[in-house]
Amino acid sequence: MKIRILLPLLSFALAVPLLAEEPATKATDATKAATKAATEALAETAGLEKATFGGGCFWCTEGIFEKLDAVKDAKSGYTGGKTKDPTYEQICTGDTGHAEVVELLYDPKKITFEQLLDIHFKSHDPTTLNRQGNDVGTQYRSVVFYHNEAQKVAAEKAIKALDKSGTFKNPVVTEVKPVAVFYEAEEYHQDFQKKNPGHGYLRHSLNPKLKKLEDTFKQMNEDR
Repeated sequence: MKIRILLPLLSFALAVPLLAEEPATKATDATKAATKAATEALAETAGLEKATFGGGCFWCTEGIFEKLDAVKDAKSGYTGGKTKDPTYEQICTGDTGHAEVVELLYDPKKITFEQLLDIHFKSHDPTTLNRQGNDVGTQYRSVVFYHNEAQKVAAEKAIKALDKSGTFKNPVVTEVKPVAVFYEAEEYHQDFQKKNPGHGYLRHSLNPKLKKLEDTFKQMNEDR
């Protein structure tokens, strides 16, 4: 008798988390959508513009652009691929075609897109195809995803100027592509540098870049 009573109770207890899981996921998706909509509305009201750059691991890219006062928001994510709503694990296989990127909201009255391009090209090696240091794969490619024709022209002009100047020993291989669907990366990737300042990868890869760009950051922040 006891066994007969306990088994139904156990089955019900196991079923409860399963029933609760789906609404929780939907609530999370709804919250993300509402937050995105609110951010878009705020950006439009404030006269902010978007820029999207890929230059290796997005932990570093985000950590660099967040140092600029004129950059009001920076989100790590994935774009330029074929898989809908990809996960970080899928991105790492290189099969989805996405690049690790950072989507910026910046104030064009305080910083120009050309200045953002300058930071982008100074903060990574745009001459290595599908590679930044020890990070190898198409997800780490150097790329500018333009949001309008003016950004496209500016990016192409900057690349030509770099090649002509001889700044780099090898030609710039940075892609210039129209913006695609942007998928925000998982929460633990966001503000990674702020959350994990002592992380070994950041000490090795990001900190030297920040040191190199220190004077540039200072000048741009003072010019605002």
